[in-house]
Amino acid sequence: MKKEYIKILCIILMLNIIALAQTANQNSPLLTGNLKYDSKNLFSQNKSESLAEITVSKDKKNPMIAGLLSLVLPGAGEFYSGEYLKAAIFLGMEVAIVTTALTYDKKGDDQTEVFEGFADQNWSVVKYAEWLNRFEGATIPINSNTALPPWERVNWDSLNAYEKKFSHKLPKHGDQQYYELIGKYPQYSPGWNAFDPNEPDYHVLPTIFLEYSKMRGEANDHYAVASTAVKIMYINHFLSLIDAVWSAISFNSDIALSVRMERNFYAFREEYFPTLYMRYNF
Repeated sequence: MKKEYIKILCIILMLNIIALAQTANQNSPLLTGNLKYDSKNLFSQNKSESLAEITVSKDKKNPMIAGLLSLVLPGAGEFYSGEYLKAAIFLGMEVAIVTTALTYDKKGDDQTEVFEGFADQNWSVVKYAEWLNRFEGATIPINSNTALPPWERVNWDSLNAYEKKFSHKLPKHGDQQYYELIGKYPQYSPGWNAFDPNEPDYHVLPTIFLEYSKMRGEANDHYAVASTAVKIMYINHFLSLIDAVWSAISFNSDIALSVRMERNFYAFREEYFPTLYMRYNF
C-alpha cells in the first residue's frame, strides 16, 4: 500500500514541477529535460534568496479526536484516519452486538410475560394462605369474595408477619421477586394448584413447580445472552478507541516528500539544482 502511495506522490511531484516551470515565466521555453539547463532557465528571472519549493504531504490526524469518535461509535475513528476496512469491521461488530442484545432482551421480555401469566393462572396466594392456616397454625385473614383476584383477597401484612418462621417473605403481587420466589423455594409449593391441599409437607413438589422453574430459567438465559452482548459492546468500543488512536498515529507517521531548487553560488556564476527530500516519521 505504501509503495503505491509513493508512486502516486512521485507522479504528482513531476506534474507539479512541469506546471511550475511553464507558469513561472510566460516567455520561458518549455522544459527540455536537461535538469541543469531547465533549472537555470526557470529561475533566471528570480534573483531572490528564497528557494522554490514544492511539498507533498498528508494532513495529520488528531489521535484524540480519532479515539473519541470510536468511543462514541466503533469504527468512526478508523474511518477518520483512513482505515476504511477496519472501520467497516468495528462498525459491523457493533451492529451485530446491538442486534443480538436487543433480540435476546426482547425474547427475555416475551418469556417473562409467558411465565408470569402462567403463574397468575396456576399459583394462588389464597391457596398458600389456606395451607398455612391449616397446617402451620396461622390466622391469616382471607376475603371470601371469589370475584376478586387471589392477591387482593389476602391480608399481605398478616401473611408476611407469619412468614417470619420461614426463610423468605413473599413480596406483593407483580414484583419481580414475587414471581421468582414462588418457583424457587419449596416453601411456596402449597400455592400451586397441583399441590394436594391435604399434604402437610411443603417439600413435596408438584410437577408444575418444576415446569414453572424451567420457564423462568429460559427467560433468565435470554437475559444473560443480552447482558453478555452489552459487555462485549463495551469491549468493542474500548478496542476501537485504542485502534483508532494507533491508526491516527500511524497515519501521521507516513512519508512526506518535498522538492526544492537549491541555489548554489560559484566564483562568477550561480546554479540551481533540483533536490528531492523524503521524510519518514517513526
